[in-house]
Amino acid sequence: MQREGNPLDRVHPIERARALLEFFRDSTRALPDEHTLQATVVALEEHGFSVEVVDDLDAARQAVLARIPEGSSVMTNTSVTLQEAGIAAAVDEGGRYESARNKMMALDFATDLQEMKAIAGQPDFALGSVHAVTCDGTLVVASASGSQLASYVWGAANVIFVVGAQKLVSGAEEARERIVEHSLPLEDARAYAVYGQNSQIGKILEIHQEYPGRIHVVLVRQSVGF
Repeated sequence: MQREGNPLDRVHPIERARALLEFFRDSTRALPDEHTLQATVVALEEHGFSVEVVDDLDAARQAVLARIPEGSSVMTNTSVTLQEAGIAAAVDEGGRYESARNKMMALDFATDLQEMKAIAGQPDFALGSVHAVTCDGTLVVASASGSQLASYVWGAANVIFVVGAQKLVSGAEEARERIVEHSLPLEDARAYAVYGQNSQIGKILEIHQEYPGRIHVVLVRQSVGF
């Protein structure tokens, strides 16, 4: 008898990517209990991060925008979380802030790459998310190119991360496992659906400590992002 195979094999690659995206998202929605959440908040604060916990994406958007003075230069790094919360649109389309992304994208990648890096890497505020938060207070971010990492590490005057509570993990090993087994398949499917190309884990950043006041974490009591 001839095997029929996986029905997704007969689907257009982009549609298949979208189907895989939904499958993986549905399989990674477990949220931590309140004790774990609060213990992680304490650990983050002990490592120099300021933290606030909000109930939903509307509250997350309000919390982020309330921290950014009008007229500030703001870089919205590529993030499903920022998109789903409406933060990317509020910054890049709202007119209240100087959108570093819009300024960067107006340049020519072939001739203006260094200027593009400077714009993206040194805004007043860099916005994004992380792929894991360990219970002992470390933020872990994976990236294919590393384009957002310079601003997180040093370049941006201020950094705000919006993070779904499903990203809380026990430690470094589980963080790496989450990136490989959960975040990468989701991002790979998203990248293929949007750009027609696959993603990869090119660089991983671990932020263990920060000078107080520079990095703010908004934890959302929902499963959001990758």
